[in-house]
Amino acid sequence: MKILFIGGTGVISTACSRLAIGQGHELWLLNRGNRGAFVPEGAKIINGDINNVESAKKALGDETFDAVVNFIVYTPAQIERDISLFAGRAGQYVFISSASAYQKPVANYLVTESTPLANPYWQYSRDKIACEERLMREYRENGFPFTVVRPSLTYGETIIPAAFTTWGAPYTLIDRMKRGKKIIVHGDGTSLWSITHNTDFAKGLLGLLGNTRAIAHAFHITTDEVLSWNQIYEAIGAAAGVRPELIHIPSDFINIMLPQEKGGLHGDKAPSVVFDNTKIKSYVPGFHATVTFAEGMKKTVQWLEASPERCKIDERWNALCDDLIAAYEVGVEAAKKMAVKYR
Repeated sequence: MKILFIGGTGVISTACSRLAIGQGHELWLLNRGNRGAFVPEGAKIINGDINNVESAKKALGDETFDAVVNFIVYTPAQIERDISLFAGRAGQYVFISSASAYQKPVANYLVTESTPLANPYWQYSRDKIACEERLMREYRENGFPFTVVRPSLTYGETIIPAAFTTWGAPYTLIDRMKRGKKIIVHGDGTSLWSITHNTDFAKGLLGLLGNTRAIAHAFHITTDEVLSWNQIYEAIGAAAGVRPELIHIPSDFINIMLPQEKGGLHGDKAPSVVFDNTKIKSYVPGFHATVTFAEGMKKTVQWLEASPERCKIDERWNALCDDLIAAYEVGVEAAKKMAVKYR
């Protein structure tokens, strides 16, 4: 197939690009050319800015594609742009949505693609929902051939996936563990979650491309491995050769000090969620996630530690963690003193 990835060099899309080349597809990447180290050999580069319609039209020229996947769409306005750009140019347009769009608070921990979409906690998720609704309307009215894919938390060699972390300097969490600093875990750490390796996600995505049965359908693509957040942080520590000291802080308390975390916690990672992958398996025969979290974390830590420049530390985030822990421990000590009255 002739495939166009918009982006193609991010955490998720890099693995998809590598697999597309490995499977023998003709892969084109439309990006601004600033992540050359992550472009797989054999991919054809179109230098252009998707956020500039005229620039994108000029860069694309008269090219048509069997499938177009846009990894960097976040708003309905960007969907409108893509409809105008790719109507008649793409046999299939794939929108990368988000599993955070599923109903929050959850009515059932087991999530299928028919679970309602509603998230009052996170604007990011509401925008993704609006994008999906716009695409469905375009399909019904004009036959626009779209497919929706909803990743949950997905990682690769460049990311340490956690519920509370600093994404710009992921090694900070490992460094903190190695120095014996307390590691914040939201709630009591027993809520359930699934974290997917990008190479497993790529197998599901590539299996949907060119699949006419997938038109106007939505799919989440995750691992079947289900872990508690305590197990997740312990596995990260084990990959780094340490046993982390976890401190459990209620999500509500975290949000008092850091209201910007409400979307990522209440709107995504705080409730127990298990994804039923029956649908993707039925449309992509043989799909199965094979990388365990423990295995994936070992690879990630090894990759990060292979180069000092990858191990930069976010001291501001470290200080934030220390302040949050200190504030919580003040409350704990106050509660202990007050509890004496009721003994």
